[in-house]
Amino acid sequence: MSWRYRAGLFLIGAVVVIWVTSAEVTQDIFTDYKQPFAVTYLGASLMVVYLPISFLKDWLCGVLKRRSSKKRATDPESAIELGSPLRHKIFELDLQGTLTKKDSESDLLTHEEGRALVPKHKDEKLSKELTTKQIATYGFYIAPIWFVTEYLSNAALARTSVASTTVLSSTSGLFTLFIGAFLGQESLNVAKVLSVFVCITGVVMTTLGKTWAADDSQLNASPNGTRSLVGDLFGLLSAVSYGLFTVLLKKFAGEEGEKADVQKLFGYIGLFTLVALWWLVWPLTALGIEPKFTIPHSARMDEIVIANGLVGSVLSDYFWALCVVWTTPLVATLGMSLTIPLAMIADMMIHGRHYSAIYVLGSAQVFVGFVIANLSDLLSRKLGL
Repeated sequence: MSWRYRAGLFLIGAVVVIWVTSAEVTQDIFTDYKQPFAVTYLGASLMVVYLPISFLKDWLCGVLKRRSSKKRATDPESAIELGSPLRHKIFELDLQGTLTKKDSESDLLTHEEGRALVPKHKDEKLSKELTTKQIATYGFYIAPIWFVTEYLSNAALARTSVASTTVLSSTSGLFTLFIGAFLGQESLNVAKVLSVFVCITGVVMTTLGKTWAADDSQLNASPNGTRSLVGDLFGLLSAVSYGLFTVLLKKFAGEEGEKADVQKLFGYIGLFTLVALWWLVWPLTALGIEPKFTIPHSARMDEIVIANGLVGSVLSDYFWALCVVWTTPLVATLGMSLTIPLAMIADMMIHGRHYSAIYVLGSAQVFVGFVIANLSDLLSRKLGL
């Protein structure tokens, strides 16, 4: 397990905490400012801040690389006179090492009947990296998919409970697995199918399980607490588009993010959203899906919306993208299902909520599915699944 994979697992935990917190804050926002489109548009557009950051990072890396090259050029070893005995000795050792290396490589290639055993050179690796223009193009391709995913999730939160939205979003593991297999980003095996089945079964169990708390009367009095069929439909569609975006992100960024700068990619997604998707508010309003557009009525609400956009969208979405690139789309997607047990623990501690045995068992099963997904390759090799 590489350090990137371990870091990806750590970031999954961080993103789960941020997303649960942001979902609660977003639903509180919709109590006084029920504008899913405005909240989504602001959060997605704010990702444009990653563009100047990524270009500044590229500039600093270029400066450091040039300084390193100059330092090597003025290295004391290079100051050795060409005619000195030491210089001749170094040349002889280099020549001997080069000939030995060539002989060993020739033997290896002969034994393998011409198959290349020499590792890929650094230049070949660099040639796979996408140019800034290509990253911008891919960003423009997937920006509408990401905007639809975020909008459907926020629209679901505006119409149904956080618990219902979280549960429905957790079904995205099923769509991620089959979309990934269709596009060649995921390999199907029994362990992976089992992990999705266990996770989805856990989600269904939490849906069927009962919960109760002392403040249920206050929660049920709120229009946001009522279960809405339209809200559930939006949550399910969000899970489908989420699965598609996850697989495409991994496809464009490469196995470990070596093909594209994820930060720059998300910056272009924010730029495209800011410039090209603002007009969608008109057809959504005309269809009755979105209420008439208004701006927040107080400076405090402005601050909450912007802060939630920066933390709940800009920061957490970038962390989540790194999770997808550093692990796998399936692991990252099933990892987001951990929001269910986390939300359960938070409700128990904050609201004194109680859960039936089937709900607790379902939450535990979601976690088990996540563990199986991480061990799927190992299980396939050990057990031949």
